[in-house]
Amino acid sequence: MAENVVKGRKRTLAEYSGKRLVASLLGLAFVGTGIWFAVHYALTTGLDRLPDKMCEGTLERSTVKEVLPKARSADNGSGVDGAGYTLAFRCHVTTSGDSALSGEARVQPVSPKKWLEHYRGAGGQNHIIRVSAGDVEALARIDPDADTTSVYVPCEPPGVPSYNASQPYAVVAETRVDGAARAKGVPLRQTLTDFAYQLSQHAYELAECKARRDFPAELPLYKDR
Repeated sequence: MAENVVKGRKRTLAEYSGKRLVASLLGLAFVGTGIWFAVHYALTTGLDRLPDKMCEGTLERSTVKEVLPKARSADNGSGVDGAGYTLAFRCHVTTSGDSALSGEARVQPVSPKKWLEHYRGAGGQNHIIRVSAGDVEALARIDPDADTTSVYVPCEPPGVPSYNASQPYAVVAETRVDGAARAKGVPLRQTLTDFAYQLSQHAYELAECKARRDFPAELPLYKDR
């Protein structure tokens, strides 16, 4: 009987030691995982942790990283208002460093001439550069403080009221950077224009513009100026 008691104690000690070993290993695993996540977080930026694609596929993380400087954290969002001839689609990325990339594509009654005049400003005071592919036009307004780009795509939206039936409609997209930007000059303007082009194509589909359109794969590049 004493022998059985001794064996029982040995078995209990062995089981206890085994459980302690398992617990220790699990603890080390959790600690190791925590350290890995901490190091990974420290070595990556808020931009790295953004989704690969945002704003219903119109904006890629790589584009954001080209445009905005590194920041500890970043957030993104998008939204749709209205439908048809009142549709507006918006997208933004904001960072803890007070920099933001934003854009909007809106269906509105405007001719190419009026669109251009708007960005040139009164008396043509604003300096702009332009490119086009067929009837799709793009421009960049060169501003010392903040570059703005826009894309114009003719559109025949459904539901236009009779009092506006004779007006030319278009999807007009505009993109901009607020705060510090990583890119400068032509590279920044080109990237912003490409983003605006993606927004305009998406809004064209959302608004159900009547004429089916084969969009060019990309718009021409701005000349180096």
